[in-house]
Amino acid sequence: MVKLDIMSDPICPWCYIGKTNLDRALAQRPDHPFLITWHPFQLNPDMPKEGMDRRAYLEAKFGGKEGAIRAYAPVVEHAEKAGLSINFEGIQKTPNTLDAHRLIHWAGIEGHQNAVVDALFNAYFVEGRDIGDKDVLADIADSCGMDASVVLRLLATDEDRVEMVERDAAARGMGVTSVPTFIVASKHAVPGAQPTELWLQVLDDLAQDASLDA
Repeated sequence: MVKLDIMSDPICPWCYIGKTNLDRALAQRPDHPFLITWHPFQLNPDMPKEGMDRRAYLEAKFGGKEGAIRAYAPVVEHAEKAGLSINFEGIQKTPNTLDAHRLIHWAGIEGHQNAVVDALFNAYFVEGRDIGDKDVLADIADSCGMDASVVLRLLATDEDRVEMVERDAAARGMGVTSVPTFIVASKHAVPGAQPTELWLQVLDDLAQDASLDA
């Protein structure tokens, strides 16, 4: 197996696009060697716990409405290329994602991590749900085979909160400044929402290396 560590945030549209492109490559190489682990990286680590109005957030971040539109134009273009219909109009709030990252971490322990990451992207970008809300997160957990009541109890505590913050800080300490960032075999960093073709090439190269080592 080859480790593929992915630094991501479930409110990052490039992460959604990047995962979609990667998944298409993996589907074409079903015997791929990747062992995938998702790691926390908050785009907005200082976001208030309750989140904030999305329009106000975008205009503050990008210097007004026009700046936000310009910043998101390439996102819309690449989402369409990936076959994704992102419902930006439906997203009312930009949440604090620390609890979502805790859920991803717990999902990894139970073997449901990929499904939960998919469900978080869908909830936020398609359904416009507030993935900072504990009930929404528990519902997502339930839909992926986890125990919603246990997740709700954990979310009401500080369980693994410090660990998520420390892992985020460790990624930044490694030089990660944006997401998605993919790290292949603990040594090759692949930044950004790469096309499916690139991942197919990476997988084919790994398969060739494995055959030479056999």
